[in-house]
Amino acid sequence: MPEINAYGQPVGDVVPGWHGAQPLPRTPLQGRVCRLEPLNAERHCDDLFLAYQQAADDRDWTWLGASRPDTRQATWHWVQGKVADDSLIPWAVIDQASGRAVGVVCFMRIDPVNGVVEIGHVTWSPKMKRTLMSTEAQWLLLTAAFGAGYRRLEWKCDSLNAASRAAAERLGFSWEGRFRQAMVRNGRNRDTDWLSMLDSEWPRINAALTRWLAVDNYDANGGQIQRLGDFLAAE
Repeated sequence: MPEINAYGQPVGDVVPGWHGAQPLPRTPLQGRVCRLEPLNAERHCDDLFLAYQQAADDRDWTWLGASRPDTRQATWHWVQGKVADDSLIPWAVIDQASGRAVGVVCFMRIDPVNGVVEIGHVTWSPKMKRTLMSTEAQWLLLTAAFGAGYRRLEWKCDSLNAASRAAAERLGFSWEGRFRQAMVRNGRNRDTDWLSMLDSEWPRINAALTRWLAVDNYDANGGQIQRLGDFLAAE
C-alpha cells in the first residue's frame, strides 16, 4: 500500500540513506572471455576497422546513428567522436583470446543524482554477435553500474530493431513502453522502445547470468549446456 501524507495524498516509497550513486568506473573491467577497456582512438581504431569489415553488408548499422566506417581514418573519427563526448563513458570490448578490440559499448545519459544510467551505442562486430563475449560484456557493465549504487539501468532501441529489444529482454531487462516519434534519425521517423532493470531485480538476474557464464555451463566445443532463460526462470 502506498504511504499517505498529511494531506491524504499517496507518495512514493522512502529511499533510505539515498545520497546519489558513486562515480562509474573508468578502468578496465575484466571478464573470462573478454574485458572492457576505456575506448581509445589510437589504440583501438585499427582493430575495430578490421572487425567491422568482417560483415558482408551494412545491415547491422541500419538502426544506428552512424554508418559503418569504410576506412581506417573514418573509423578513427567515429571512435574519437565517442571518446570526446563528455556525456559518454565509452568502452572497447577486447577478445581475451586475440587481444583485439571487437566491439564498442557506452554508458550514457548518466544521472548519478537519481541513480540512473543507460547502456547504449552497442556496436558489435560479427566476431561478437551471438557469442559468450556479447553477454559477458553486458554483464560487466551491469555489475559495474549496480556496484556503484545505481538504482536503474536503461536500454533504449528503435522500435523496429527487434534484435536489440530481444537482446535486452534476454538479459533480464523489462519493456516499459514506446515513445512515439521520439526522434528523426537519418531522415526517418524513429519510435523508441524503453526497457529497464532495477537494483531490486539485479540479485536474481546476476545469479542467473553468473551461472550461465560459468565454465561448467559449456561443453568441450564451447556450446552452452543450459540456456540463460532457464537460469532466469529458476531464480
